[in-house]
Amino acid sequence: MLQAATFSFLSQLAANNHKEWFDAHRKAYQDARADAIQLVTGLQKELSGELPELAAQPAKDAFFRIFRDVRFSKNKTPYKTHFGAYLSRGGRKWEGAGYYLHLEPGKSFLGAGMWQPQPALLKAVRQELDYNWEEWQGLINHPAFKKHFKSWEGEVQKTIPKGYDAGNPALDFLKRKSFIATLPLSDDILSNAGIEKKLAAALKAAASMVAFLNRALD
Repeated sequence: MLQAATFSFLSQLAANNHKEWFDAHRKAYQDARADAIQLVTGLQKELSGELPELAAQPAKDAFFRIFRDVRFSKNKTPYKTHFGAYLSRGGRKWEGAGYYLHLEPGKSFLGAGMWQPQPALLKAVRQELDYNWEEWQGLINHPAFKKHFKSWEGEVQKTIPKGYDAGNPALDFLKRKSFIATLPLSDDILSNAGIEKKLAAALKAAASMVAFLNRALD
């Protein structure tokens, strides 16, 4: 579970997003980050039986840096106002499908799938969907999956991908540039004891869908 102080720090950071404030509150940042890492460590313990490849990675290595890359952005605030962690069989920087935990006051969520794959990988994923559409439908319509994941996020292109036609039953997914199913998480839920078990149940329910997407790499 997350401590209230973690979301408090992130809320204060959003209101004071500059180096002077951050430097003055570095201890609070370190404590909040440690709390988020503790949550993921607990989640990994719950996954060790069924998804050992996720449990074997150090939890701290799953987290993205809090420092923003502002080189090409109009928004020059230096810090992210959330913690983000990515668990996958290939680690945080892997291009394949996995699981993303986003921790931000009022905007937290769990995501499962693949975010903006490069053109060659996107083409391969689309081919898997086209060839195995019935299998994909069975995975995303399974009661255990639908219990947790209610929506899909990411950009959808307006045109039909090259090589497919308007009558393709998989067209809605073929037009996607990302394949991310999401589960919103309230601040209260994340602060409850036992949240690690609930997050683990969601990840396990999405494991077959994630494995399907990763066949495009295999």
